[in-house]
Order: sequence, then C-alpha cells, then structure tokens
Amino acid sequence: MLRIVDVIQTLIHQVRPLADAVGRKDAPLATQLRKALSSAALNTAEGSCQRGARRTNHYCIALGSARESLVALRAAEAWGYIGPLSPDVVAIFNHVIGTLVRVIR
Repeated sequence: MLRIVDVIQTLIHQVRPLADAVGRKDAPLATQLRKALSSAALNTAEGSCQRGARRTNHYCIALGSARESLVALRAAEAWGYIGPLSPDVVAIFNHVIGTLVRVIR
C-alpha cells in the first residue's frame, strides 16, 4: 500500500477540528468535506490492490476527492466558517495531491 495513505489519515486527524467548526455553521459542507477526505484515503488504499486501468481509476478518484476536500476547506474559509488554513495543512494537501498526480502518470 502506498505510504501516502498514512499521510491522508494524519491529514484527517488535523482536519477533524476544522470539519467540526464548519459543521456548526454549514452541516452539508462539513459532511461533504468528511466524505471527500475519507474517499481520498479509501480509494488510495483500494487502488494499491488493483492493476492497470482499475488502479488508475481508483487513484484518479482519490485525487479528485483530495482536491475536493481542500476546496471545501477553502470555501469554508471564504464563508468565514473557519479562520485561514494553516500552511502546514495546505502543505500536506499539496503533498497528497502531488503524490497522487505522480502515481497516475
């Protein structure tokens, strides 16, 4: 399994308080954020057991879900539900997204 799955799980731990804060203002957005970030982890893990096009498909879904999660947080930030995202969280998202892009290519 790709080590990036562990990084995504760490990211989930870091994002959880943000998702809780978003949920107090916009429950559907928080639910979408949680589902997307969980999907990134689950599809990355599942893709590592696949071959060929199935593997690529799972990694593409994981990549889309990781990007969706980051944009959900950016939207929450823009709506004023949360403060500015920490550079550390953004850096981890960029690491996850970059890794998935490289794996797909």
